[in-house]
Amino acid sequence: MKRAGRAEPTVRAKIKLSAFINPRPSADELLFLRQLGVSHCYTWLPDELTTYDYLARLADQVSRAGLSLYNVGNMSLGKSPRIHLGAAGRDDDIARFAQFLRDLSRAGIHTTTFTWEPDRVWSSAPGSSRHARARSVDLADLKARPLTQGREYSLDELWENFAYFMRAIIPVAEATGVRLALHPNDPPTDALGGVPCLINSRERYERAFAIADSPALGMEFCTGCWLEGGDAFGDMLAAIPHYLAARRILIVHFRNVSATLPAFTETFLDNGYFDMYQAMKALVAGGYDGTIILDHTPVFADDYHPGAGTAYAIAYMRALIERAEDELSRD
Repeated sequence: MKRAGRAEPTVRAKIKLSAFINPRPSADELLFLRQLGVSHCYTWLPDELTTYDYLARLADQVSRAGLSLYNVGNMSLGKSPRIHLGAAGRDDDIARFAQFLRDLSRAGIHTTTFTWEPDRVWSSAPGSSRHARARSVDLADLKARPLTQGREYSLDELWENFAYFMRAIIPVAEATGVRLALHPNDPPTDALGGVPCLINSRERYERAFAIADSPALGMEFCTGCWLEGGDAFGDMLAAIPHYLAARRILIVHFRNVSATLPAFTETFLDNGYFDMYQAMKALVAGGYDGTIILDHTPVFADDYHPGAGTAYAIAYMRALIERAEDELSRD
């Protein structure tokens, strides 16, 4: 709709606003996203729901609500210690992952996500962003914790395990048309609990893409991890157009933080050290046509918590997109 007193922008963003839904979403949950102007959604499924029949039913439910199910992950496969550490049973998990890709494809879903984090995301005691409880990381705290897997692993071991997984899963991804969105380690430090953090820099992403040697491997471009990593990832505003041109960015996680490592707190989008408008402008200017999601958010007061973080972030992102459209139309 044309805004009074202002011309319509000639640059129209292709970005798809997306938000998380529960594995068994209610009708009101899906309606809430429609009310926010969101067009797409994603979820993480537990093992018992990771079947073709359930994926097809969920995609149909989402579609009837006026949304598109863009990305589905499975936590036990996307963060499998057996795959990542080359432990007994990894071939079983890889076989399950391959079947998951086939089921996704049959259900019309062509993106899934994974991270090389056998111990998942690490955090310290919560901090605060504008008086709201928020995730924090202090490397001094994390580095003092004991080994998690019984011994220390070498970086070479993890790269060998990554290559083993790529050799097995990339042909399936190519055959099914399901692309794999690789998320960086969070926090992107050198190692945690004796396990190296594999994807902790732009250079590591490039090595992963070289190993896969296929457009089937893309990235979840997490602005939060990029900002946490500082020099290891480098200039985010230069990286965005590079990876857009290479068609590697499948999903964007939109998140701001208070500082780079060794310590940071996640903030509201407008309350961190980075100007998130510049990131959104780069995405719009580059013609990004994948989904963008609120990643983590500080927690609103209890009575106002359900939905508040999502609504706040979606509204802010919508405003940033509109501002970028207007500014780029004038350039």
